Amino acid sequence: MEPTISQILIWETIGTALLLVVGCGVVANVVLAKSKGSGGGWLLINFGWGLAVFIGASVAWKSGAHINPAVTLALAISDKTPWDLVPFYWVAQLVGAFIGSFLCWLAFKKNFDEEPNPEATLGIFATGPAVRSYGWNLVTEAIATFVLITWLLVSPGLGLTDPADPASLSFGNSGLGYAAVAFVIIGIGSSLGGPTGYSLNPARDFGARLAYAVMPIKGKGGADWAYAWVPVLGPFLGAIAASLLYLATASSLA
Repeated sequence: MEPTISQILIWETIGTALLLVVGCGVVANVVLAKSKGSGGGWLLINFGWGLAVFIGASVAWKSGAHINPAVTLALAISDKTPWDLVPFYWVAQLVGAFIGSFLCWLAFKKNFDEEPNPEATLGIFATGPAVRSYGWNLVTEAIATFVLITWLLVSPGLGLTDPADPASLSFGNSGLGYAAVAFVIIGIGSSLGGPTGYSLNPARDFGARLAYAVMPIKGKGGADWAYAWVPVLGPFLGAIAASLLYLATASSLA
């Protein structure tokens, strides 16, 4: 059964907000000097983001647990989500990302105030390249998202391979459910996350970057808008490629 517009607006907003407050929170925990988790490292960040996806998706099950515009686009291309619902998903996801980022800042407010390197705090909220090369950074984001979306569409444990399945909008109806998505996020971050910080999610990056730009963080630097299009377009390209692959091979999954 398809979710209603009100369910989409409510639960995608809440789910994406939880995704961001936990995901950005783990980065803040590792990066901010006065945090007790300072220096926890890349692996802790990967685990934190994986669990953030688990939390956000589990809460947003009523709306289909997309919490990512690239996922919504892939499901629409694959004929699993009506196109007329896509704008409502995207608006809710962007609003949720902004709210979640703001909540993260509130949780770490005093740590931000005493951060000795505040101009580098953008990385807590938005992704950035280790080596700046816009074309290659775009390729990295597209490949990483291609892996995620291909798994979401093909994995038999998620109920997405049967278009007639009324539960096909939900990632948690069988198998490991949402926990399985978390494992995939951890795997992608651990393997493909190094070059760009693995956005995988246009709302997650743009919404958080926008929040960073307007939040009164003491001594903060710029939002790096020159790079902002890469973690938006890259995931969309990866989602389109994965969806087309799925459509081309769907008959073999029957």
